[in-house]
Amino acid sequence: MRIGLPSVDAVQGRSFKALLTLLLSAWMIHLLRSVGLRAFSMASESYMSGTHSAAFVTCPNDTVAKDLARGIVERKLAACVNIIPAIKSVYEWQGKIEEDTEVLLMIKTRSSKIPDLATFVRSNHPYEVAEVISVPIDQGNPPYLRWISDVVPE
Repeated sequence: MRIGLPSVDAVQGRSFKALLTLLLSAWMIHLLRSVGLRAFSMASESYMSGTHSAAFVTCPNDTVAKDLARGIVERKLAACVNIIPAIKSVYEWQGKIEEDTEVLLMIKTRSSKIPDLATFVRSNHPYEVAEVISVPIDQGNPPYLRWISDVVPE
């Protein structure tokens, strides 16, 4: 009969099993939490991806940005327009590389309003080719998205 320490192979085997168990447990906790949050979100609030969009418009200065933002909100083309000052833009225009300081509008609206928004911006913007781009909102704070729907009619 031999009494002593376990073999190196036995210790390594147990260490590997313990590490594997720890990693799988951590992964399962993360997975269950994620699934639980999604289930809660689906049960408490439903949102159809793409119902709302964030649109972006660059302006040459604060005055143009404020005038456009106010006109957009007054006409209920968007619920909110953030005015982000002093962005640096580098672009090609008429065969030359240009660099300008601009003001960025970040516009939150219904996706169905993007064509009307683009028409308004093109009609009231000093640029020959005004930037109006939009991306659909996939997810967000349900009360905020509901607020956009409440403010901006269909």
